[in-house]
Amino acid sequence: MIDWLIANWIELAGFVTGAACVWLLVIRNIWTFPVGMVNYVFFAVLFVQSGLYADAGLQGVYFILASLGWYWWLRGGDDHKGVEVHEASPKVLIACGVAVIVIAALIQWVLHEYTDSTVAGWDALTTAMSLVAQFMLSRKWIANWWLWIAVDLIYIPLYIHKGLWLTAGLYAVFLAMCIAGLIEWQKARTDKPKAANSLT
Repeated sequence: MIDWLIANWIELAGFVTGAACVWLLVIRNIWTFPVGMVNYVFFAVLFVQSGLYADAGLQGVYFILASLGWYWWLRGGDDHKGVEVHEASPKVLIACGVAVIVIAALIQWVLHEYTDSTVAGWDALTTAMSLVAQFMLSRKWIANWWLWIAVDLIYIPLYIHKGLWLTAGLYAVFLAMCIAGLIEWQKARTDKPKAANSLT
């Protein structure tokens, strides 16, 4: 057991910090961002070792988006008192969908041209979806949870395929947390109604 923990300590650390990060997000605690930043470092190393290069690069972008989200949650919005949970407009959601398609196509081309990735298509799609979902949660748009749920349903079998069983288990936990987050944020939206077209 000790030998396994030593051999897999990076994946284990990613598991613990990842679970903590998502739970803090569910309850809308600002500490989700610094904990997430630590998590991104662990997973960047893990994914490079596993040949999931797009996922590894994604962690660096996550780090930047977390910094922005940290600011937006604290100082965003019209009154600079932080953004609140709300729905994005239909136009914004369509733009997010288009962004996923464009980003995924670009990443897949890069992976085919410059890496030895054996799962380029899935890696590119989950990376694109995750990037857009991370941006959406930084703005506290409820729809981010629907995108994360979809991502987790793809990630779980992908990580099993790569032999990352602990990470696959973590994403199963993430899936349950995302469902809880969706319910919790919808309640928060009901308690504090705002204009549906708000982009703050």
